[in-house]
Amino acid sequence: MADAVTHWNDVLLDVVRQVGGPPGPIARGAAMMHGAIYDAVNSIAPSTHRPYLVSVPSAPGASVDAAVAHAAHATLVAAFPAAGGFLAPLAPPPDASGGEIVGRVAAQTMIEARALDGSEDDTPYVHSTLPGCWRPTGSGAAATPNWPNVKPFCMPSGNSFRPPQPGGYRLKTDLLKSSEYAAQFNEVKKLGSYHSTTRTPEQTEIAFFWANDLDRTYKPPGQLFDITKIVSDQKGLDVVANARLFALVALAMADAAVVAWDAKYDTNIDLWRPETAVKEATTDGNPATSGDPSWKPLSRNPATGAHFSPPFPAYTSGHATFGAAHAGIMRRFFGTDNVTFTATTEDPNLSPGVTRTYNSFTHAAIENARSRVYLGVHFQWDGDHGFQSGNALAEYVYDNVLTPIGS
Repeated sequence: MADAVTHWNDVLLDVVRQVGGPPGPIARGAAMMHGAIYDAVNSIAPSTHRPYLVSVPSAPGASVDAAVAHAAHATLVAAFPAAGGFLAPLAPPPDASGGEIVGRVAAQTMIEARALDGSEDDTPYVHSTLPGCWRPTGSGAAATPNWPNVKPFCMPSGNSFRPPQPGGYRLKTDLLKSSEYAAQFNEVKKLGSYHSTTRTPEQTEIAFFWANDLDRTYKPPGQLFDITKIVSDQKGLDVVANARLFALVALAMADAAVVAWDAKYDTNIDLWRPETAVKEATTDGNPATSGDPSWKPLSRNPATGAHFSPPFPAYTSGHATFGAAHAGIMRRFFGTDNVTFTATTEDPNLSPGVTRTYNSFTHAAIENARSRVYLGVHFQWDGDHGFQSGNALAEYVYDNVLTPIGS
Protein backbone atom coordinates (compact mmCIF):
# COMPACT_ATOMS: atom_id res chain seq x y z
CA MET A 1 0.00 0.00 0.00
CA ALA A 2 1.40 3.37 -1.02
CA ASP A 3 2.53 5.84 1.62
CA ALA A 4 4.20 9.25 1.32
CA VAL A 5 7.66 7.75 0.77
CA THR A 6 6.67 5.32 -1.97
CA HIS A 7 4.42 7.95 -3.57
CA TRP A 8 7.35 10.35 -3.92
CA ASN A 9 9.54 7.52 -5.13
CA ASP A 10 7.01 7.11 -7.95
CA VAL A 11 7.28 10.85 -8.62
CA LEU A 12 11.07 10.50 -8.74
CA LEU A 13 10.77 7.80 -11.41
CA ASP A 14 8.45 10.06 -13.42
CA VAL A 15 11.06 12.81 -13.21
CA VAL A 16 13.74 10.39 -14.42
CA ARG A 17 11.58 9.41 -17.39
CA GLN A 18 11.18 13.09 -18.24
CA VAL A 19 14.76 14.32 -17.83
CA GLY A 20 16.75 11.20 -18.80
CA GLY A 21 20.52 11.43 -18.82
CA PRO A 22 23.36 9.29 -17.45
CA PRO A 23 23.10 7.26 -14.23
CA GLY A 24 25.32 9.41 -11.99
CA PRO A 25 23.16 12.55 -11.89
CA ILE A 26 20.02 10.40 -11.56
CA ALA A 27 21.46 8.51 -8.58
CA ARG A 28 22.68 11.76 -6.99
CA GLY A 29 19.22 13.37 -7.26
CA ALA A 30 17.55 10.28 -5.86
CA ALA A 31 19.91 10.27 -2.86
CA MET A 32 19.24 13.94 -2.23
CA MET A 33 15.48 13.32 -2.24
CA HIS A 34 15.40 10.13 -0.18
CA GLY A 35 18.07 11.37 2.24
CA ALA A 36 16.03 14.52 2.92
CA ILE A 37 12.82 12.49 3.23
CA TYR A 38 14.49 10.24 5.80
CA ASP A 39 15.67 13.19 7.89
CA ALA A 40 12.18 14.72 7.73
CA VAL A 41 10.43 11.54 8.83
CA ASN A 42 13.09 10.76 11.42
CA SER A 43 12.61 14.23 12.91
CA ILE A 44 8.88 13.70 13.50
CA ALA A 45 8.54 9.98 14.25
CA PRO A 46 9.98 8.57 17.48
CA SER A 47 13.62 8.43 16.45
CA THR A 48 15.36 5.08 16.79
CA HIS A 49 18.08 5.72 14.19
CA ARG A 50 20.61 8.48 13.67
CA PRO A 51 19.82 11.25 11.18
CA TYR A 52 21.68 11.49 7.91
CA LEU A 53 22.34 15.24 8.06
CA VAL A 54 19.93 16.91 10.46
CA SER A 55 17.28 16.34 13.12
CA VAL A 56 14.72 19.15 12.87
CA PRO A 57 12.74 20.07 16.00
CA SER A 58 9.06 19.43 15.33
CA ALA A 59 5.82 20.47 16.96
CA PRO A 60 3.49 17.81 18.44
CA GLY A 61 1.24 16.45 15.73
CA ALA A 62 3.47 17.56 12.86
CA SER A 63 2.34 15.92 9.62
CA VAL A 64 4.74 13.29 8.29
CA ASP A 65 3.06 13.45 4.88
CA ALA A 66 3.55 17.21 4.65
CA ALA A 67 7.16 16.89 5.76
CA VAL A 68 7.87 14.21 3.15
CA ALA A 69 6.17 16.18 0.39
CA HIS A 70 8.14 19.35 1.01
CA ALA A 71 11.44 17.52 1.50
CA ALA A 72 10.90 15.63 -1.74
CA HIS A 73 9.60 18.46 -3.89
CA ALA A 74 12.37 20.91 -2.99
CA THR A 75 15.21 18.43 -3.48
CA LEU A 76 13.81 17.15 -6.77
CA VAL A 77 13.67 20.66 -8.21
CA ALA A 78 17.18 21.40 -6.92
CA ALA A 79 18.67 18.17 -8.30
CA PHE A 80 16.71 18.18 -11.56
CA PRO A 81 16.08 21.84 -12.48
CA ALA A 82 14.04 20.79 -15.51
CA ALA A 83 11.56 19.14 -13.15
CA GLY A 84 10.40 22.58 -12.05
CA GLY A 85 8.65 22.89 -15.39
CA PHE A 86 6.36 19.90 -14.88
CA LEU A 87 6.20 19.29 -11.12
CA ALA A 88 3.11 21.04 -9.77
CA PRO A 89 3.78 23.41 -6.86
CA LEU A 90 2.72 22.06 -3.50
CA ALA A 91 -0.48 23.50 -2.09
CA PRO A 92 -0.32 24.37 1.62
CA PRO A 93 -1.92 21.53 3.60
CA PRO A 94 -4.98 22.49 5.65
CA ASP A 95 -3.16 21.74 8.92
CA ALA A 96 0.39 20.46 8.64
CA SER A 97 1.17 21.48 12.24
CA GLY A 98 4.77 22.23 11.37
CA GLY A 99 5.37 19.29 9.04
CA GLU A 100 5.94 21.63 6.11
CA ILE A 101 8.69 23.45 8.01
CA VAL A 102 10.41 20.18 8.93
CA GLY A 103 10.41 19.09 5.28
CA ARG A 104 11.72 22.41 4.05
CA VAL A 105 14.56 22.46 6.58
CA ALA A 106 15.54 18.87 5.76
CA ALA A 107 15.54 19.70 2.05
CA GLN A 108 17.52 22.90 2.44
CA THR A 109 20.10 21.16 4.59
CA MET A 110 20.57 18.53 1.89
CA ILE A 111 20.72 21.10 -0.91
CA GLU A 112 23.37 23.09 0.92
CA ALA A 113 25.36 19.94 1.68
CA ARG A 114 25.45 19.03 -2.01
CA ALA A 115 26.30 22.50 -3.32
CA LEU A 116 29.66 22.54 -5.08
CA ASP A 117 29.95 18.75 -4.76
CA GLY A 118 31.65 18.40 -8.13
CA SER A 119 28.57 17.29 -10.05
CA GLU A 120 28.60 20.45 -12.19
CA ASP A 121 32.06 19.82 -13.65
CA ASP A 122 31.64 19.44 -17.41
CA THR A 123 35.31 19.48 -18.40
CA PRO A 124 35.49 17.44 -21.63
CA TYR A 125 37.16 14.04 -21.68
CA VAL A 126 40.07 13.67 -24.08
CA HIS A 127 40.06 10.10 -25.37
CA SER A 128 42.92 8.10 -26.80
CA THR A 129 42.95 5.95 -29.93
CA LEU A 130 45.62 3.60 -28.57
CA PRO A 131 44.62 -0.09 -28.47
CA GLY A 132 42.32 -0.90 -25.57
CA CYS A 133 41.40 2.72 -24.85
CA TRP A 134 37.78 3.81 -24.86
CA ARG A 135 36.71 6.13 -27.63
CA PRO A 136 33.27 7.33 -28.83
CA THR A 137 31.27 4.63 -30.61
CA GLY A 138 28.62 6.81 -32.22
CA SER A 139 26.40 7.20 -29.17
CA GLY A 140 27.88 10.51 -28.09
CA ALA A 141 30.83 12.03 -26.30
CA ALA A 142 32.01 10.63 -22.99
CA ALA A 143 29.21 11.07 -20.43
CA THR A 144 29.97 12.52 -16.97
CA PRO A 145 33.73 11.88 -17.20
CA ASN A 146 34.36 13.89 -14.02
CA TRP A 147 31.95 11.91 -11.85
CA PRO A 148 34.84 10.23 -9.97
CA ASN A 149 35.41 13.60 -8.31
CA VAL A 150 31.84 14.03 -7.04
CA LYS A 151 31.75 14.19 -3.24
CA PRO A 152 30.48 10.84 -1.92
CA PHE A 153 27.34 10.65 0.21
CA CYS A 154 28.72 8.00 2.58
CA MET A 155 32.10 6.52 1.73
CA PRO A 156 35.34 8.28 2.66
CA SER A 157 36.51 8.98 -0.90
CA GLY A 158 35.67 8.26 -4.51
CA ASN A 159 38.25 5.49 -4.79
CA SER A 160 37.38 3.78 -1.50
CA PHE A 161 36.00 0.70 -3.26
CA ARG A 162 38.03 0.83 -6.46
CA PRO A 163 38.19 -2.64 -8.04
CA PRO A 164 41.48 -4.32 -8.95
CA GLN A 165 42.85 -4.03 -12.47
CA PRO A 166 40.97 -6.42 -14.77
CA GLY A 167 42.77 -9.74 -14.74
CA GLY A 168 45.27 -8.25 -12.31
CA TYR A 169 47.19 -6.71 -15.19
CA ARG A 170 48.89 -3.41 -14.40
CA LEU A 171 49.51 -2.42 -18.02
CA LYS A 172 46.85 -2.31 -20.70
CA THR A 173 49.21 -3.82 -23.26
CA ASP A 174 49.67 -6.90 -21.06
CA LEU A 175 45.93 -7.09 -20.44
CA LEU A 176 45.14 -7.10 -24.16
CA LYS A 177 47.64 -9.87 -24.89
CA SER A 178 46.35 -12.12 -22.09
CA SER A 179 44.43 -15.36 -22.40
CA GLU A 180 41.79 -13.97 -20.00
CA TYR A 181 41.12 -11.05 -22.32
CA ALA A 182 40.90 -13.32 -25.34
CA ALA A 183 38.39 -15.58 -23.61
CA GLN A 184 36.15 -12.68 -22.61
CA PHE A 185 36.54 -11.01 -26.00
CA ASN A 186 35.46 -14.16 -27.81
CA GLU A 187 32.57 -14.75 -25.42
CA VAL A 188 31.00 -11.33 -25.89
CA LYS A 189 31.76 -11.41 -29.60
CA LYS A 190 29.59 -14.55 -29.88
CA LEU A 191 26.93 -13.94 -27.24
CA GLY A 192 26.56 -10.18 -27.53
CA SER A 193 26.32 -9.74 -31.28
CA TYR A 194 23.02 -8.45 -32.64
CA HIS A 195 22.85 -11.46 -34.95
CA SER A 196 24.24 -14.05 -32.51
CA THR A 197 23.28 -17.64 -33.23
CA THR A 198 24.45 -18.91 -29.81
CA ARG A 199 22.53 -16.54 -27.52
CA THR A 200 19.33 -18.21 -26.29
CA PRO A 201 15.91 -16.52 -26.30
CA GLU A 202 16.06 -16.28 -22.50
CA GLN A 203 19.49 -14.67 -22.64
CA THR A 204 18.12 -12.12 -25.09
CA GLU A 205 15.25 -11.39 -22.70
CA ILE A 206 17.69 -11.04 -19.81
CA ALA A 207 19.83 -8.66 -21.86
CA PHE A 208 16.98 -6.27 -22.54
CA PHE A 209 15.20 -6.81 -19.21
CA TRP A 210 18.03 -5.17 -17.28
CA ALA A 211 19.05 -2.65 -19.96
CA ASN A 212 16.77 0.40 -19.57
CA ASP A 213 19.60 2.49 -21.03
CA LEU A 214 17.31 4.65 -23.14
CA ASP A 215 15.75 7.92 -22.09
CA ARG A 216 12.01 7.74 -21.30
CA THR A 217 12.65 4.69 -19.14
CA TYR A 218 13.26 4.72 -15.39
CA LYS A 219 16.93 3.90 -16.11
CA PRO A 220 19.10 1.45 -14.11
CA PRO A 221 18.77 3.25 -10.74
CA GLY A 222 15.02 3.57 -11.27
CA GLN A 223 14.52 -0.12 -11.94
CA LEU A 224 16.17 -0.91 -8.61
CA PHE A 225 14.02 1.66 -6.81
CA ASP A 226 10.99 -0.04 -8.34
CA ILE A 227 12.18 -3.39 -6.98
CA THR A 228 12.61 -1.74 -3.57
CA LYS A 229 8.98 -0.66 -3.66
CA ILE A 230 7.80 -4.09 -4.81
CA VAL A 231 9.52 -5.77 -1.86
CA SER A 232 8.42 -3.05 0.56
CA ASP A 233 4.81 -3.62 -0.47
CA GLN A 234 5.21 -7.38 0.01
CA LYS A 235 6.62 -6.86 3.49
CA GLY A 236 4.02 -4.26 4.50
CA LEU A 237 6.55 -1.65 5.64
CA ASP A 238 5.23 1.54 7.21
CA VAL A 239 6.32 5.05 6.32
CA VAL A 240 9.09 5.15 8.95
CA ALA A 241 10.67 1.90 7.78
CA ASN A 242 10.29 2.94 4.14
CA ALA A 243 12.01 6.25 4.78
CA ARG A 244 15.08 4.44 6.11
CA LEU A 245 15.05 1.63 3.52
CA PHE A 246 14.76 3.94 0.51
CA ALA A 247 17.36 6.32 1.93
CA LEU A 248 19.87 3.51 2.46
CA VAL A 249 19.27 2.22 -1.07
CA ALA A 250 19.54 5.70 -2.57
CA LEU A 251 22.66 6.72 -0.67
CA ALA A 252 24.40 3.44 -1.55
CA MET A 253 23.52 3.73 -5.24
CA ALA A 254 24.66 7.35 -5.40
CA ASP A 255 28.07 6.28 -4.11
CA ALA A 256 27.98 3.24 -6.43
CA ALA A 257 27.91 5.66 -9.36
CA VAL A 258 31.07 7.33 -8.04
CA VAL A 259 32.74 3.92 -7.51
CA ALA A 260 31.95 2.73 -11.04
CA TRP A 261 32.88 6.00 -12.72
CA ASP A 262 36.13 6.16 -10.73
CA ALA A 263 37.08 2.80 -12.23
CA LYS A 264 35.91 3.89 -15.69
CA TYR A 265 37.77 7.18 -15.90
CA ASP A 266 40.24 7.64 -13.04
CA THR A 267 42.55 4.67 -13.57
CA ASN A 268 44.93 3.77 -16.38
CA ILE A 269 42.38 1.39 -17.92
CA ASP A 270 39.53 3.42 -19.53
CA LEU A 271 38.73 0.16 -21.32
CA TRP A 272 37.17 0.15 -24.77
CA ARG A 273 33.71 -1.30 -25.33
CA PRO A 274 33.35 -4.70 -27.03
CA GLU A 275 32.18 -3.11 -30.27
CA THR A 276 35.42 -1.16 -30.54
CA ALA A 277 37.43 -4.17 -29.39
CA VAL A 278 35.97 -6.41 -32.09
CA LYS A 279 36.30 -3.84 -34.85
CA GLU A 280 39.89 -2.98 -33.83
CA ALA A 281 41.04 -6.49 -32.91
CA THR A 282 43.96 -6.38 -35.34
CA THR A 283 45.57 -3.76 -33.08
CA ASP A 284 45.34 -5.61 -29.73
CA GLY A 285 48.42 -7.80 -30.21
CA ASN A 286 46.54 -10.95 -29.24
CA PRO A 287 46.65 -13.85 -31.73
CA ALA A 288 43.60 -15.45 -30.08
CA THR A 289 41.27 -12.59 -31.13
CA SER A 290 40.01 -11.81 -34.60
CA GLY A 291 38.23 -8.73 -35.82
CA ASP A 292 34.92 -8.08 -37.54
CA PRO A 293 34.47 -4.52 -38.85
CA SER A 294 30.71 -5.03 -39.21
CA TRP A 295 30.12 -6.26 -35.62
CA LYS A 296 27.38 -4.55 -33.62
CA PRO A 297 26.06 -5.19 -30.09
CA LEU A 298 22.56 -6.48 -29.43
CA SER A 299 21.83 -3.22 -27.58
CA ARG A 300 19.57 -1.10 -29.77
CA ASN A 301 17.21 1.82 -29.91
CA PRO A 302 14.00 0.42 -31.44
CA ALA A 303 12.86 3.91 -32.42
CA THR A 304 15.80 4.33 -34.80
CA GLY A 305 17.04 0.78 -35.22
CA ALA A 306 20.54 1.91 -34.23
CA HIS A 307 22.72 -0.45 -32.21
CA PHE A 308 24.73 1.34 -29.54
CA SER A 309 27.06 1.11 -26.57
CA PRO A 310 26.66 3.48 -23.61
CA PRO A 311 29.00 6.49 -23.96
CA PHE A 312 31.57 5.69 -21.29
CA PRO A 313 34.32 3.10 -20.73
CA ALA A 314 33.53 -0.55 -20.11
CA TYR A 315 35.41 -1.30 -16.88
CA THR A 316 33.62 -1.53 -14.53
CA SER A 317 29.93 -2.07 -15.18
CA GLY A 318 27.68 0.56 -13.66
CA HIS A 319 24.74 -1.85 -13.84
CA ALA A 320 26.68 -4.44 -11.85
CA THR A 321 27.86 -1.93 -9.26
CA PHE A 322 24.37 -0.48 -8.78
CA GLY A 323 22.80 -3.93 -8.66
CA ALA A 324 25.20 -5.28 -6.04
CA ALA A 325 24.92 -2.14 -3.89
CA HIS A 326 21.14 -2.46 -4.01
CA ALA A 327 21.17 -6.19 -3.25
CA GLY A 328 23.56 -5.70 -0.34
CA ILE A 329 21.38 -3.05 1.29
CA MET A 330 18.21 -5.10 0.77
CA ARG A 331 19.84 -8.21 2.20
CA ARG A 332 21.06 -6.40 5.31
CA PHE A 333 17.84 -4.45 5.86
CA PHE A 334 15.58 -7.51 5.70
CA GLY A 335 18.06 -9.78 7.45
CA THR A 336 18.02 -12.38 4.68
CA ASP A 337 18.90 -12.78 1.02
CA ASN A 338 16.12 -15.29 0.48
CA VAL A 339 13.25 -13.06 -0.59
CA THR A 340 11.20 -13.95 -3.66
CA PHE A 341 9.99 -11.03 -5.77
CA THR A 342 8.89 -10.29 -9.31
CA ALA A 343 10.67 -7.40 -11.02
CA THR A 344 9.59 -5.16 -13.89
CA THR A 345 11.33 -3.53 -16.83
CA GLU A 346 10.69 -0.53 -19.05
CA ASP A 347 13.11 -1.33 -21.85
CA PRO A 348 11.26 -0.70 -25.13
CA ASN A 349 12.85 -3.72 -26.82
CA LEU A 350 10.57 -5.98 -24.75
CA SER A 351 6.80 -6.23 -24.84
CA PRO A 352 5.05 -4.23 -22.12
CA GLY A 353 4.37 -6.22 -18.98
CA VAL A 354 7.35 -8.58 -19.15
CA THR A 355 8.48 -9.58 -15.64
CA ARG A 356 11.10 -11.86 -14.13
CA THR A 357 10.98 -13.56 -10.73
CA TYR A 358 13.97 -14.00 -8.41
CA ASN A 359 14.45 -15.99 -5.21
CA SER A 360 17.11 -13.72 -3.74
CA PHE A 361 18.47 -10.22 -4.06
CA THR A 362 21.88 -11.65 -5.00
CA HIS A 363 20.32 -13.76 -7.77
CA ALA A 364 18.88 -10.64 -9.36
CA ALA A 365 22.11 -8.66 -9.02
CA ILE A 366 24.24 -11.39 -10.57
CA GLU A 367 21.83 -11.73 -13.49
CA ASN A 368 21.85 -7.95 -13.89
CA ALA A 369 25.65 -7.97 -14.16
CA ARG A 370 25.70 -10.91 -16.57
CA SER A 371 23.03 -9.32 -18.78
CA ARG A 372 25.54 -6.78 -20.07
CA VAL A 373 27.56 -9.51 -21.79
CA TYR A 374 24.41 -10.79 -23.52
CA LEU A 375 23.67 -7.20 -24.55
CA GLY A 376 27.11 -6.91 -26.12
CA VAL A 377 28.28 -3.87 -24.17
CA HIS A 378 30.56 -5.37 -21.48
CA PHE A 379 33.19 -8.01 -20.84
CA GLN A 380 32.52 -10.44 -17.99
CA TRP A 381 35.14 -8.97 -15.64
CA ASP A 382 33.34 -5.62 -15.90
CA GLY A 383 30.38 -7.25 -14.19
CA ASP A 384 32.37 -9.44 -11.79
CA HIS A 385 34.39 -6.60 -10.32
CA GLY A 386 31.51 -4.13 -10.39
CA PHE A 387 29.52 -6.64 -8.34
CA GLN A 388 32.33 -7.04 -5.81
CA SER A 389 32.80 -3.29 -5.39
CA GLY A 390 29.05 -2.66 -5.08
CA ASN A 391 28.67 -5.39 -2.49
CA ALA A 392 31.55 -4.07 -0.37
CA LEU A 393 30.12 -0.56 -0.61
CA ALA A 394 26.69 -1.75 0.57
CA GLU A 395 28.22 -3.37 3.63
CA TYR A 396 30.04 -0.13 4.47
CA VAL A 397 26.94 2.03 4.02
CA TYR A 398 24.71 -0.20 6.12
CA ASP A 399 27.25 -0.39 8.93
CA ASN A 400 27.98 3.35 9.04
CA VAL A 401 24.92 5.34 7.94
CA LEU A 402 21.42 5.71 9.47
CA THR A 403 22.49 3.32 12.20
CA PRO A 404 20.47 2.52 15.34
CA ILE A 405 20.89 4.95 18.20
CA GLY A 406 23.02 3.34 20.89
CA SER A 407 24.78 0.97 18.52
